[in-house]
Amino acid sequence: MTKRYILFDLDGTITDSSKGITQSVQHALKKLGIEENDQAMLRRFIGPPLDESFEKFYGFDKEKALKAVDYYRERYSDKGIYENVLFDGIADMLEGLKSDGYIIALATCKPEIYVPRILEYFDVDKYFDVAVGSELEGGERRHKNQVIDEVFVRLAAAGLADAGNLSETKSQSIMIGDRKDDILGAKASGIDSMGVRYGFAEEQELEMAGADYIVETVEDIRKKLKTL
Repeated sequence: MTKRYILFDLDGTITDSSKGITQSVQHALKKLGIEENDQAMLRRFIGPPLDESFEKFYGFDKEKALKAVDYYRERYSDKGIYENVLFDGIADMLEGLKSDGYIIALATCKPEIYVPRILEYFDVDKYFDVAVGSELEGGERRHKNQVIDEVFVRLAAAGLADAGNLSETKSQSIMIGDRKDDILGAKASGIDSMGVRYGFAEEQELEMAGADYIVETVEDIRKKLKTL
């Protein structure tokens, strides 16, 4: 087994969170006087930091983007978080990876305050050795490479990785996700990446980001890992 540490994205990789996220984005935009019904536009918010997406897609300045995030969380924290389903086969895939002896981590840009609730709600928290999310606005851990780097810190703290030999740990690691942020974050952190097509990537997004491997289905993840 050349890969020992498997890092998973959450939204679009473990769960189909599209309804909760897109409707919470709609809620935020409506509070700011914008009616948005283009699902393709709304789905672009799945993955990257929310404030940056509001700035990029709607031209908001930083202050207005942060206000939009506040409005988003009004709805998401109580309702949107549960408008979410596991992709078919995820639990079986995770259980299989654990039985294969892999160490599994969650690396998501979703704020970490939500992560335990989601994993417990779907009864998959038992499969993850560590679970890392982003810090809220104002915190330093915002982007995927920062989340990935924190995964390695926590693995070492848990005695699951050698803190004195980070390069060896990284050579045995792979980031699995559905968006370019996952692929680019992996590159910035110095680890391999696997893109999944069943998530929310746009056409050719994973290829253009430079994913080391791309798989079509949930079942293909375990099959591919066995070959690495």
